[in-house]
Amino acid sequence: MVSGGELERVLTADRKAAKEIVFSGVGKTREELNAALKAGIMLFNVESESELWALAECAGRLRKTAPVALRVNPDVAADTHPYISTGLRKHKFGVPIRDARTLYAKASGARYLEVCGVSVHIGSQITDVTPFGEAMVRVADLVRELRRDGHRIDYIDAGGGLGIAYEKPDAREFSEDVAAYARALAAPLRGLRVRLLLEPGRSIVGPAGALLTSVVYRKSNDGKRFLVVDAAMNDLIRPALYGAYHEIVAVTESKDAAANFEVTDIVGPVCETGDFFARDRELAVIHEGELLAILDAGAYGMVLASNYNTRPRPAEVLVSGKSAKIIRQREKVSDLLRAEL
Repeated sequence: MVSGGELERVLTADRKAAKEIVFSGVGKTREELNAALKAGIMLFNVESESELWALAECAGRLRKTAPVALRVNPDVAADTHPYISTGLRKHKFGVPIRDARTLYAKASGARYLEVCGVSVHIGSQITDVTPFGEAMVRVADLVRELRRDGHRIDYIDAGGGLGIAYEKPDAREFSEDVAAYARALAAPLRGLRVRLLLEPGRSIVGPAGALLTSVVYRKSNDGKRFLVVDAAMNDLIRPALYGAYHEIVAVTESKDAAANFEVTDIVGPVCETGDFFARDRELAVIHEGELLAILDAGAYGMVLASNYNTRPRPAEVLVSGKSAKIIRQREKVSDLLRAEL
């Protein structure tokens, strides 16, 4: 987790799950640290010396021991979008790996801090496993040094970042990628006898979600075609924010679709040119009122959704086999206005 709100969400679902929580993030407030200490979480991934002393202060006041790992920055480049690359020294995350031993020594001298792990995370949506292996080699070397210094290191948090194939999803290829990812992480850690913590979220939940949207208008500007849909960048911001690709398909394919294709932009109604889901995409011809499915929206979809342009967020529906259940009600404008004075 990376916020006090996420902690509350987990505890609301199952308070016993607190002991499995790892708290990361560069800007943990004292209120969040206190809440996590009271909940009894598994591990704090500390990202700066200032945070280390803030945690020590909070733990001391509560008379609770805080289990600590430092998030180290291995200065490993990952081939991904610059907004979600986190493993270089120019990024805000973690502490330089060369400074880690000094900080671990300081942490071990604090009464209510318990050094027990090392954390690393180099970025997201990474499809080449080589950087994961490079990072683990550096972390494994650090663990050996820390143990020689007298520290007990039980955990290595390798973060996450394994990407998914948004353009050409293939279950067989994904299973091969997972196996390669596992080998890249495990090989440098052989013989260390540590518990390996992973965050494979996107690669699991990304393909599990789709955003359904209706075509409101077909439009042409001097030969440039547009499908204007009722979803927008506030519902799924990834294409606007990252230039991300999402496969888009007709929910019901017409009988003549196979013979009729067109190149078109799929755009939303928000008053920004950046409000698009695809540009110059070849699609089977779809008519006004028909539905499109924007695939692989299960990760960074609803969690990044907003009410920009006073747009209520859509409902969420859980589909399991032949059953479907609403798990988040569709918002109304009155819901948005309720908190305003």
